[in-house]
Amino acid sequence: MLKKITNLLTATIILAASTFGFSAYAAPIVVKFSHVVAENTPKGQAALKFKEIAEKKLPGKVEVQVFPNSQLFGDGKEMEALLLNDVQIIAPSLSKFDRYTKKIQVFDLPFIFKDGNAALAFENSKEGKALLTSMKGKGLIGLDYWSNGMRHFSANKDFKLPKDIKGLKFRIQASDVYEEIMKSVGASGQKMAFAEVYQALESGVVDGQENSFSNTYSQKYHEVQKTILETNHGVLDYMVVVNEKWWDGLPADIKKGLSEAMHEATILNNQIAKQKNDDARAAILASSAANPKHAKIVKLTDAELAEWKKAMEPVYKRFEADIGVDLIKAAASHSNKK
Repeated sequence: MLKKITNLLTATIILAASTFGFSAYAAPIVVKFSHVVAENTPKGQAALKFKEIAEKKLPGKVEVQVFPNSQLFGDGKEMEALLLNDVQIIAPSLSKFDRYTKKIQVFDLPFIFKDGNAALAFENSKEGKALLTSMKGKGLIGLDYWSNGMRHFSANKDFKLPKDIKGLKFRIQASDVYEEIMKSVGASGQKMAFAEVYQALESGVVDGQENSFSNTYSQKYHEVQKTILETNHGVLDYMVVVNEKWWDGLPADIKKGLSEAMHEATILNNQIAKQKNDDARAAILASSAANPKHAKIVKLTDAELAEWKKAMEPVYKRFEADIGVDLIKAAASHSNKK
């Protein structure tokens, strides 16, 4: 009799679980989100917002684990980890995808975007959206772009013009375009993981780097550099990507909830990106005023900026065939709009 009651109770629980759309015994799907920057950056804040919203939308169904500051994988290993499904979501800078599609190199072309708004407009265009799915079949699906402002050069010496950095070594991301950019101004680019940059600058392994104000300040590069030149020569945005096989295998409701959470996290990221960079710029200026050993920010005149643009013009010809003339024109068109 007791056995019958127990079996009946168990069946009732299972039926109730089925009726209300959950399993009494199913463990939540663990979603590991790994990134390489600090939590107080736009990407760091957006990743935490994604976790908050995803777990709220899918209570008990997903558990999002966020690993900032290269805690789990550095930027030299995170792509491999994603393809092996050791992590499920990463948000690398756009430079990291050129081995999967050469068209993504359009984002690295020097001075193609006049500011972050122009870059965002291209990302939201038909051509920009198409790049999110351009790596399907290679294990990657892009969910969205996250903004992080414009890039600026810094070095351990005073400089204003391309000739001033001739012969210097600059840390660059694993980007063939950026390697060519450094050659165009007579410097050399050294590809290096993000987590290694501060020590390399401090020890003199490299003379300079290029990054957004947000990353420069959060990683304290300004403390081991002399000058930050406000060049706005490139955009430092990210693509949030997932493991294709893992994503395609998710139940429809989970995929929908995660997509909605990602959309809300993207809105937050793009709202705070400019503010975070403006705040970081102000903090670097304050730091320089308080400590003359810290980097000062130098603005360029129109004539000086024109020299940088002219020096880097040959880079376009070098990558035009791989990227495609039409895509380059589509990207550049957003900088011409008022």
